[in-house]
Amino acid sequence: MENGQVLHSSPYVEQIDKFAVSLKQLAKTFLKLEEKKQTFSEEEIDEMFACVREEVCEKCEKNSWCWGENYIQMYQMGYEILAAVDQYGNELDAETKRKLMQRCIMAPRFYRGMLDSFHEARQNMIWINRIARSREGCAAQLDLFADMLQNVAKNLEDSIFTDERLGKRILSQLKRKGIRVLSMHFLVNGEGKYELHLTMRTWKSEKIPVKSLAGTLSNLTGRRLIPGKEGAQLIGTDYTTVVFREGPSYYTMSGIARIGKGCSNISGDSFTMMDLPGGKRGVALSDGMGCGQAACRESTLVIELLEAGFPEKTAIQMINTTLVCGREEIHYSTIDLTVFDLYTGECELIKAGASSTFIRRKDQIEHLTSTSLPIGVMNSLEIDSVKRQLTDGTYVIMLTDGVLDALPVGEQDFLLETIIKGTEIRNPKELARHILQQVLNWTGKEPEDDMSVLVAALWKCRK
Repeated sequence: MENGQVLHSSPYVEQIDKFAVSLKQLAKTFLKLEEKKQTFSEEEIDEMFACVREEVCEKCEKNSWCWGENYIQMYQMGYEILAAVDQYGNELDAETKRKLMQRCIMAPRFYRGMLDSFHEARQNMIWINRIARSREGCAAQLDLFADMLQNVAKNLEDSIFTDERLGKRILSQLKRKGIRVLSMHFLVNGEGKYELHLTMRTWKSEKIPVKSLAGTLSNLTGRRLIPGKEGAQLIGTDYTTVVFREGPSYYTMSGIARIGKGCSNISGDSFTMMDLPGGKRGVALSDGMGCGQAACRESTLVIELLEAGFPEKTAIQMINTTLVCGREEIHYSTIDLTVFDLYTGECELIKAGASSTFIRRKDQIEHLTSTSLPIGVMNSLEIDSVKRQLTDGTYVIMLTDGVLDALPVGEQDFLLETIIKGTEIRNPKELARHILQQVLNWTGKEPEDDMSVLVAALWKCRK
């Protein structure tokens, strides 16, 4: 912190942290409820026998003899039938069938009764396990959400500060420009970059461009502040909140080229390019299971949840839980996410079952692969993540597996590196089109799968 600046605690931060603790406790409560079952309990087996006795043996002339002095042998026979059904299915093995025919004069009916009771009990077990699995998914979601809230609370607690002298100077300068300030908040992120939140309006009916205030605020703070893209661009007579952030050192440009299976206009691959908190920029590519509309729905769901603004890895974990617990069949999607830090030039590549990524620098090409599973396959998801320091003019090229699969096995990486090295194209969109077209030219036929190439380039801001 600089001279005259003091960290400011907020009761809202404490309240957020309390909410997070409550959610974590709720998640633990969910996990303590009935667990998944692997075997039948003694009570359930007794209930199967009771059902058979009532429906089959009740009117049999040997009922009292079987379930009286010979009840142990009958229970043993029933256990053997259950074990045989569990192992062989609905058809009994020859030895078990022979024993049953010797012991029971109503053997076919007794066997059908045991079989019906077994299937009913097993169906109940399936439903219990399904509910338990859904509960585990809910607990995981709650726990992830609580972690996110705690992270938000900690970041706010570490970032909010007050500076009375600077605040008075800002109020004075804005007043001279005909602006009345209702509230003012200073924040500083983990990298020491400033944010200034101003809620203000004009004294008169004239409107003042937000950009015209950026220079004044930059001079007062000694930092290059720019208005956020998401806020209002004009200050009028109604109170408006505008966020000014310290300008980044880098910027990105992105481009996509894609084609559906069989040259279809509908592709099962989805993508997004999004601004993220903390001066970051993200590009994501998702490949849904299969191709066409069904795959498009899967991958679009993934992208929409990422665009909702959750922390990247938290969002992927939550999406995975949703896909695993929400459906009977496996529906998976890959995630390929690159997050650029526009202050430092560092990028983080996050992959879940995604295809290769290539980083093109001025004098070399780096090839990155992933061994992780796609999301939607297993409850426990391992996400591959790696960070790289980029320089001015670095390109990150992301692909779906349809592009790689179109090339000969064993030569895919070499051929793509050759294509990327063999061009001086600088425009990301044109570069993506060039790579896709070169792969299509190599195959000489219509695409057998959806194919997408996403290119993002990082450049240093020129002052």
